[in-house]
Amino acid sequence: MSEPKVEPPPDLYSSGYAALAEVLSCLGRTEDALAAAAQALPLKPLLVDEHLAGVGAAYAVAGRYEEARALLRRYLGHYPNILPAHLMLAAVYSELGQTAEAQKETAEVLRLNPKFSLAVHKERMPIKDPAVLERHIAALRKAGLK
Repeated sequence: MSEPKVEPPPDLYSSGYAALAEVLSCLGRTEDALAAAAQALPLKPLLVDEHLAGVGAAYAVAGRYEEARALLRRYLGHYPNILPAHLMLAAVYSELGQTAEAQKETAEVLRLNPKFSLAVHKERMPIKDPAVLERHIAALRKAGLK
């Protein structure tokens, strides 16, 4: 007899699709990342809105800042002490020309990591496309990070 096929619960799919969206966006596969993000959004996550950071990051890297802003703000409403989400939101606000909001996010980044270094962040950021990475770093610099 064969083993019955066991499907993972749908709440695990949201996290998987969100992680896939974030990875694909870092690899420069924007359309694939947005497709994975679209799969993640309607699914119920295991934890409340825990998948929105990855989806928001994918939208931000794709230059879809309005969508990214909404998702990242919703995520941070539940998880206010997550540094990467504040960094991405600072970049998003900067790209949207919302200087005061970008500076508030910068203050949160520095509260969470007073020794934050943009140079170290640039080295560790997994965005493979140099132009996209430079745009991200420039947005964070414009938001007030050094």
